[in-house]
Amino acid sequence: MESTKSTSQLFLFLAWLISMFATLGSLYFSEIQGFVPCELCWYQRIFMYPLTVILGVGAFQNDLSVKRFVFPLAIIGGAISFMHYLEQKIPDFGGVKPCLSGVPCNAQYINWFGIVTIPFLALTAFILIILFMVLAHIFSKK
Repeated sequence: MESTKSTSQLFLFLAWLISMFATLGSLYFSEIQGFVPCELCWYQRIFMYPLTVILGVGAFQNDLSVKRFVFPLAIIGGAISFMHYLEQKIPDFGGVKPCLSGVPCNAQYINWFGIVTIPFLALTAFILIILFMVLAHIFSKK
């Protein structure tokens, strides 16, 4: 019984770690590399940054009840990241609301291997957070 609880806590900690890397990564791209975030990038940050705090509190207090806050933030943030990625990679995809001012949302500051862009990195982080939270939930029930 104790090993499943510690496994659940490990997944909660990993979710927090991913949110930390995503938050620090976004700050690196904007503050150190000088990449100006577009409107959709800001929306993704709005959903990722609180996850760092919420998951940090949950991880260090071993409180899995934070999942009720984590899931909505991660799912909505992931959906925005997915839409943003489509806007970058599919030429005629206009998205729900086109970016009208500032940096265009289809701009690609990075394009590693022709696949990995900043929204792709954010989407990966949101998916991993959701996955780790599902695993934490499953192991907490055993």
